[in-house]
Amino acid sequence: MKKWLYASPLLLMACGGEPNDPNEPPQVDSNNATPSAEENNNLENDQNTSNDEDSQQASLSSDDEWNVEVVASNLASPWSITIEDEVIYMTSRNGSIMKLQDNEIMEQNIDTSDSIVQAGEGGLLGFTMHEGQAFAYYTYESEETGLTNRVVTLEEQDDNWVETGILLDAIEGDNIHNGGRIAVGPDDMLYVTTGDANEPDWSQNESTLAGSILRMTLQGDVPDDNPINDSYVYSYGHRNPQGLAWNEEEELYSSEHGQTALDEINLIEAGNNYGWPVIEGDEEESGMETPVAHSGDDTWAPSGITFYDNQLVVAGLRGESLYVLNEDTEELEVIFDGEGRLRDVVSHNDALYVLTNNTDGRGSPADNDDRLLRLTR
Repeated sequence: MKKWLYASPLLLMACGGEPNDPNEPPQVDSNNATPSAEENNNLENDQNTSNDEDSQQASLSSDDEWNVEVVASNLASPWSITIEDEVIYMTSRNGSIMKLQDNEIMEQNIDTSDSIVQAGEGGLLGFTMHEGQAFAYYTYESEETGLTNRVVTLEEQDDNWVETGILLDAIEGDNIHNGGRIAVGPDDMLYVTTGDANEPDWSQNESTLAGSILRMTLQGDVPDDNPINDSYVYSYGHRNPQGLAWNEEEELYSSEHGQTALDEINLIEAGNNYGWPVIEGDEEESGMETPVAHSGDDTWAPSGITFYDNQLVVAGLRGESLYVLNEDTEELEVIFDGEGRLRDVVSHNDALYVLTNNTDGRGSPADNDDRLLRLTR
């Protein structure tokens, strides 16, 4: 559908990392009428906001021709991209971090207090850095609560990583709907998306951490100005949000998987209830928010998002496309496709870095999948 030009690729083979067991069936969301509704469906601040406030670039459109460079290949179940001081870090759901520096790629192990468990949609998910401090979100198996998620700090030591602290524990988890995106906002607070952990009613329960966007200090404390007293919950009523990004006006946007299509892009405001499971799409209910845009009968399965020239760009899994939000029509428009499922996207130095996600059991891997692509116009 879209036109693009391939630049001379820099093919960097990811060392180590076993592919998913081909005999393991893909996880299907039992709440969905079709598997397409689910995922079958940070980043440093300059990756989640437009870093080109004075840019005169033309608006993104479906007519764009992209120069495509393959920056890294043979990545196993990658989930997030973080760029810090021109070093690129990519998490793998199997519990490792791929570090790309000076045209060389290294697989780094993580020493964690509990083993990272890649089960269903869980594993090592979000990762971000801020002023040299690293933060991560991962799934583990708890004797008391089963699959559970936590937010931790990490430190790089001898080409590997060591967990140095647990900022938040006991985030409800499951084989599906773990959320997992983390990012530091322009207010120097850490934001975390959580899914409903396959228990939709938890999203309407402010006493749980599930189905929410959480906000905490970089030390893991509840900020004094959070909307709910003594609570990490910043917004709730979410099903499975997987994207966080701020525009130049410091407005927070999030992407969210719908139940059967009806995927959403939401403008997040403190204390607001985004409706799941009571309302979806254009449905309305007093005290609940409707999305900026939703997919209707189609499925995007949106994951990572970023702002590029102050336009919201969205990576789609089931939709297998990169989208831009048209604020006039309140629709997402395809600006790039043909690479299968897309998990994350980051804007950096006038380029879009895009992570494919075809090796987790739900895609159709091509040779050298998964890959990190660099798109320029």
